[in-house]
Amino acid sequence: MKMMDPTLAEMGNHLSDAMKILESGKLESEQGKERRKLSWKDFPGPLQGDGQDVVSILQLVQNLMHGEDEKQGHRRMQYVGEQGHMALLGHSLAAYISVLERERLRKLTTRILSDTTLWLCRLFRYENGSAYYHEDDCEGLVKMCRLAINTHYEDYATEGFTVLSSKPPVIYQSAASRPGLGQHLCSQLGLPLSSLCIVPCNTMFGSLHQMDVALLDKLIRDDRESGKLPLLLIANAGTPGAGHTDKLSRLKELCVQHNMWLHVEGVNLATLVLGQVSSTVTAATKCDSMTLTPGPWLGLPAVPAVTLYRHEDPALSLAAGLTSSQPVEKLRALPLWLSLQYLGHDGILQRIKHASQLSQQLLEHLKTLASIKTSVEDELNSPVVVFRFSQDGSTPSSGGSVKGNVAEERDILDALNRWLGEQLAQQVPLSGVDVVELEDEGTCVRFSPLMTAAALGTQENDVAALVEKLGEMIPVLSCTLRFRQDFKDEVLQQASLSYIEDQSWPGLGVVRYEARSTDLDEDKRQYRVEKINSDLLKKLMELDTDLYFSDGPEFCEEKNCIFIGMATEDLDVAELVETIVSIGKDIEESGKFFENMTEVVRRGIQEAEQQLQKANEEKLMEEGVLRQIPLVGSVLNWFSPVQASVKGRTFNLAEGCLDSTEPVYSVKAQMNKEASLDSPKSVTKQFPGQKLFRRHGAGSDSVSDTSSVSHLEESFRETAHVQAIDAEEAEVPQEHHVHIETETALSDQRVPEGQETESVDALR
Repeated sequence: MKMMDPTLAEMGNHLSDAMKILESGKLESEQGKERRKLSWKDFPGPLQGDGQDVVSILQLVQNLMHGEDEKQGHRRMQYVGEQGHMALLGHSLAAYISVLERERLRKLTTRILSDTTLWLCRLFRYENGSAYYHEDDCEGLVKMCRLAINTHYEDYATEGFTVLSSKPPVIYQSAASRPGLGQHLCSQLGLPLSSLCIVPCNTMFGSLHQMDVALLDKLIRDDRESGKLPLLLIANAGTPGAGHTDKLSRLKELCVQHNMWLHVEGVNLATLVLGQVSSTVTAATKCDSMTLTPGPWLGLPAVPAVTLYRHEDPALSLAAGLTSSQPVEKLRALPLWLSLQYLGHDGILQRIKHASQLSQQLLEHLKTLASIKTSVEDELNSPVVVFRFSQDGSTPSSGGSVKGNVAEERDILDALNRWLGEQLAQQVPLSGVDVVELEDEGTCVRFSPLMTAAALGTQENDVAALVEKLGEMIPVLSCTLRFRQDFKDEVLQQASLSYIEDQSWPGLGVVRYEARSTDLDEDKRQYRVEKINSDLLKKLMELDTDLYFSDGPEFCEEKNCIFIGMATEDLDVAELVETIVSIGKDIEESGKFFENMTEVVRRGIQEAEQQLQKANEEKLMEEGVLRQIPLVGSVLNWFSPVQASVKGRTFNLAEGCLDSTEPVYSVKAQMNKEASLDSPKSVTKQFPGQKLFRRHGAGSDSVSDTSSVSHLEESFRETAHVQAIDAEEAEVPQEHHVHIETETALSDQRVPEGQETESVDALR
């Protein structure tokens, strides 16, 4: 056995150490973290003259990757196993191998390319094929278009695009293909957008996501009659949205008939490695080219995509850029070459099979849910599962069901399904579900384990958790859908509330409290509405309830509104609306009270200033001018003192007027301690665990047999009872009543010096 190259062994050790440093997150000390927060931030720094060691550089990379996130659970975006380490090692080896002498490099790259191409062709049943490795998954299709152009236009290599003017080429793609794919091709090839033809999907027979073959045949014939050249057809073995496969056998016959190039792409091509494959996918092995993405299928990071193709003329392949004489270009396959060897045939088969089984497991559970509608091509063998909450399984409420036209109903369901997908992705992140917009079905939730399971490490228990969460959310969705119209009807009956039509909000609905003042201009009225709804939202969020209140999405068009979230079975819609109106009125009245008080205080201050000025004038007339002169006035006051009376003023907030303090100073209070006793406070009866907006006997979570409305009414009755008792205790003789009132007034007043003794003597 030959000894391993020390450089290769050291490279492998360095890679292992580097991955441990980047994944552990335990290398940096607390002092280092504080120093980094003060020095690094997000600003680039100067290049150090003496350089840094490997550990410091890796630590910098780790900090840039994870930022300020100290939670290890949120750092790993993807599960990187041993096979992933092999792919990463391939990039390091490619840099090392590129410095070998030219002959050795040529032999090594030839071996790597031939091995990888042979393995892939056998795995995916593509006989006598060649391979092109590329980083961008669209690049392979661009090369296939160039190859087709060079094949159909013999003088293209010398004349260029001038030969295309006589017979413009046409590229056909399905309406269900990736968005922007055709535009990208035209941009890279220098073709006008008129060279792109979008073929609609079936409308009468077959899947709604499959290309209409009969219509395609008609389009091709029309283009030929108009002097155009049908060049290439892009078919799907697993559409990006729903994962459906076109009728590849019929499309291949059509391409042979019209001498066109057939290219196939899609996630369902991964199932070609399995023992049992559907006939629709197997037909892809007869196409002229196909693009594979083994990276997400097998959980391999940073491995290239592969386009397998068949062509007999090496010169045209070289002209299209499919082959290169540069050895470095051939090293693109090295990470994939290492990873395929590490996994082996059984490991690759096991990963694809595991993903397919996860899809079947979820599909079997979804069949038992009445309110869930699935959109799969083949229930027995579909690697992509698309499902959607539907109102078919819901029962109408007492007030009616969802009204309006079909477009409004679809918008509401789209919003609910968007919320469903986001919640499932957040609560079961290892499931890998996402939200997809389909043209016919609308917003759906997609489960595509072939693209996510290997990277996330999805297992059967994750699918079970997904189904469990879905079962918990379906009743919430059904109740919200049923109560939306009831909520709208209740709001429309309230003059102080405005119902805001927003079908994109996943919840009960949107309301706005409208100010009842009509004497304000538009700016002041808008400000008052904004202030009232802002305070109303804060009050509602403080309530002990399961409902969710917010001011809406970040980029919502409607402002100064209250968005109410999802509902439950025991929701009392009428009580909810009444509570909103009641709290809104209280806020509006309190706002008016403070505004009126401000005006009253302002007028009182003006009146007080006028009276003070008048008092000063009277004082001047009474005492004379000489007494106002310094020194002179002091001498006159010493010989002939003036007994000036101090006239105090008190401001009555209730009546909004100034009163004299003479009646107050005529009596001195004697019962300070009794007047300072605390008045009895009303106590609202509250039951433990009580939630607002619950209907009587609607759910098992209800603590009391009475609703929240009755609790509020009972608290109001108790408050009224306490006030009645206070009123009875207050029925005392008139003199005692006046005495208490005078004492209370005096307790808050300042008694001028000299008058306190007179008041005490008067009382004696």
